[in-house]
Amino acid sequence: MAFARSLKSSHKHRQAERQQEQVKETMKDFSGKVAVITGGASGIGLAIAREAAARGMKLVLADIEASALEKAADELASAGADIITVVTDVSDAAAMENLEAKTFGAYGAIHLLFNNAGVGGGGCIWELDTDYWQWVLGANLWGVIHGMRVFTKHLLAQGEGHIVNTASVAGLMSAPGTGPYTVSKHAVVALSEVLAGELRNANAAVGVSVLCPSFVDTKIYLAERNRPLPDSRKNDPAYIEEQKVLGELAGEFFKTAMSPADVATQVFEAIEQNRFYILTHPGVKEQVEKRMQAILHDGKPTVTGPEEFPYE
Repeated sequence: MAFARSLKSSHKHRQAERQQEQVKETMKDFSGKVAVITGGASGIGLAIAREAAARGMKLVLADIEASALEKAADELASAGADIITVVTDVSDAAAMENLEAKTFGAYGAIHLLFNNAGVGGGGCIWELDTDYWQWVLGANLWGVIHGMRVFTKHLLAQGEGHIVNTASVAGLMSAPGTGPYTVSKHAVVALSEVLAGELRNANAAVGVSVLCPSFVDTKIYLAERNRPLPDSRKNDPAYIEEQKVLGELAGEFFKTAMSPADVATQVFEAIEQNRFYILTHPGVKEQVEKRMQAILHDGKPTVTGPEEFPYE
């Protein structure tokens, strides 16, 4: 009986390997396929949309900012992309189900899912209120959960596809002063790893990758513009000035970081290779190794702040 179980397990493993190879081959051909991209109106999401369009894909662009979404859609459509847009708050389950319905109403399929929408989030843990935590976790974590929940079943049913969840180097390291952001990104890495195992166990011809970039020239440092706040807070001159100063400082720092276009190129290379971890910046592996060594040798966390994140 044990030998029979071993043979059965070996057969399932070989079957899974064959199906995973099929994913590699299938996802090298993107023309005419459908990509759903959350946070698609700017930054990495928009760069992924441009790359997908250049490869002949049909686009479903989702973002919480209607005006930015319209601008991005105009650009892509002018370049010849077949595109629809859906204003979407990824933290809201019903909104993501609406995105699902609009996708299948327009194109009847999905082949690439980019759970990319996200916001920044920092400060000393004991100084942050629950609303702040809920805002960051809602976009960065629940957005990914909802995306996987509503779309994975369709990829499984059609027997092809690939999911890319945007985490961060902060999902592999733990820098003081980045609590909500880091917690959300560690969770996205863990979710992606769990999903990869579940797809493997189901012998599913569906791939999954987790994107872990370091500093990229995006406007994530301005994410507070989309944070739900009372008008009294948003219109407070002190708050406005604080955000302006932070934006100027961060903008100066980020402008020489890796370009979103470079990240998008690496993402599609990873999909073609069916690669799980997408580590865009040199130096990340060394930081991960330091963290693992501290764990294995009863050490303490090695990162003292985000300044230790690999920059380029």
